[in-house]
Amino acid sequence: MLSPLVTRDWSVVPEPLRQILRAGAYQLTALERVPVHAAVDTSVSLARESSGARAAGFVNAVLRKLSAQMSRSDATDTDASGVGSSDIAERPEGGEFREVVSRLAAQFSHPEWLVERWIQRFGAEETTSLLRWNDTRPRLAVQAARVPLDQLLEQWRHQGHEVEAAPFGQGVYVDARRPDQLAGFETGDFLVQDPAQALVARFASAPGVLMYDACAAPGGKSLAMAHRGARVVAADISRLRIQRVRENTARAGSGRELVMVADALHPPLRPVDAVLLDAPCLGTGTFARHPDARWRVTPGALEGLAIQQRNMMDALALQVRPGGMLVYATCSLEPEENECQVDAFLTRHPSFRREPNPDIPPELATPGGDLVILPQRHRMDGAYAARLRRNAH
Repeated sequence: MLSPLVTRDWSVVPEPLRQILRAGAYQLTALERVPVHAAVDTSVSLARESSGARAAGFVNAVLRKLSAQMSRSDATDTDASGVGSSDIAERPEGGEFREVVSRLAAQFSHPEWLVERWIQRFGAEETTSLLRWNDTRPRLAVQAARVPLDQLLEQWRHQGHEVEAAPFGQGVYVDARRPDQLAGFETGDFLVQDPAQALVARFASAPGVLMYDACAAPGGKSLAMAHRGARVVAADISRLRIQRVRENTARAGSGRELVMVADALHPPLRPVDAVLLDAPCLGTGTFARHPDARWRVTPGALEGLAIQQRNMMDALALQVRPGGMLVYATCSLEPEENECQVDAFLTRHPSFRREPNPDIPPELATPGGDLVILPQRHRMDGAYAARLRRNAH
């Protein structure tokens, strides 16, 4: 974005000024709460301090050009690339499409291969919204556990915190930077859990039954399902991660949780009423919380995870008693890890069928009854889940 605005070759711009320009450009293009004048003035001051008045004038000129360019772009009925969504849809492999992919990937700091597949799936306008969401700092979301929410809200407001209802009635957002700053943390009065994950736990819950959470760490869904009335065996293959589950259970558990180290491919238990597989995945629905993860994912990793998910589903299907339920969930946006994975499982296992949960808001359910949460539409982490009921006979 900056290079075309520099009259001389970008490569000869001193590195300190390049870094200052990048920081200023990021503030202008990605941080909605930073006014234009503040982003420019701060960058100019840094340039003056590091390289003198002439450098300050240079930085000021470049960032003012960028700001003006953005204003012109906002005034047109196009996406952030300068090309309308309909134009892209008509030429998915054309040169303009490649330009849009490259520009969005650079503007929002995402791998091009992900931006390309999201545009092909969601369109340019919705993909831009998703990328912008991923570059937004997530807020602290909590769910009531051992005490009523109204009681917690009274305590937090007394502490001076601002509180806002989370989407779909799934807890609240609190302006604290850390959960241990809130009254009730040490006594386990609440759970730290994004609304999307709370909805997955609600979608999976079956009060009064014995559930096996096969990949439980750090334990949020196990705790939520137990607080909703299930007895939960919370397991994970990692001893280090299972320690987190033990700590969270000790602090905020209901007394209906049993924590153990176990391999999801070889579960050490007899068939149970319900199994939750919150499967390892690319995590593309949680990039706002893990911004570094976007640069660790690859197409090859997607293929490998799909195989791992398939093997886990096949193994855990044997742990579901007749008439019981397997719940498959991810925090991914990718079809290969979600609906395609479930479709393939049902082909291999005809004794299972999809089962909707009427307790879930209709706008989050697919026609088949799966739960689908998209950050750009629902303003929370992305998630997917499917309830798969085994035939009774």
